[in-house]
Amino acid sequence: MNFPDIYAYGFWGSVLLNILIFSIFTYSVFRPTTKRDWRTLGAFLAFLVALFTEMYGFPLTIYFLTSILGKSYPVLDPFNHINGHLWVALAGGSPILFSILHPLSEILIFAGLIVIAVGWKGIHSGNGELVTHGIYRYVRHPQYSGFILMIVGFLIQWPTIITLVMAPILMIMYTRLAKKEEAKMIELFGDNYNDYRKNVPAFIPIRLGSYKVTKAT
Repeated sequence: MNFPDIYAYGFWGSVLLNILIFSIFTYSVFRPTTKRDWRTLGAFLAFLVALFTEMYGFPLTIYFLTSILGKSYPVLDPFNHINGHLWVALAGGSPILFSILHPLSEILIFAGLIVIAVGWKGIHSGNGELVTHGIYRYVRHPQYSGFILMIVGFLIQWPTIITLVMAPILMIMYTRLAKKEEAKMIELFGDNYNDYRKNVPAFIPIRLGSYKVTKAT
């Protein structure tokens, strides 16, 4: 299947629109309240800016790779939008791969938003108590799990050099934030939280059994 040689970038209105839509949507489900929340959201939004700038604005990754590979670049028309998808280009411009990866990425992105929303609702309905019910039976930090799901989804949907570099940095950042939060939780809840931490994974629900913590007397 051949694609026309059309330059499918420079659509800065689309860049701004997508950044705005995902920023508002993510803000509405995450609902940051602390400085730590705002830093988490800000780092993720920087990832979105880098992503959508290359997706619709200026394809830095394509320029970089074509300048290095020249005629060896896997597709002849890299600035056609579908061939701008790095995984598709590496597969020689396969539209079948695009039709598989795009829906998969959307599932991961919106699943991440749902996980963030559910986690936020659970923690803010705890009224200061240790929350171990609902999604917190399976992971200790569902909001960060949700951000990681979204990042992976966006990397599948439209990988770029910048976002591929930013993704592990963001994940390290979330891991460090989680450790800082857990230090405070240990101060507040002591052995109850230590017991909870030993039995429930941080980000990935390895075990699907429920967990209940006994309140200190």
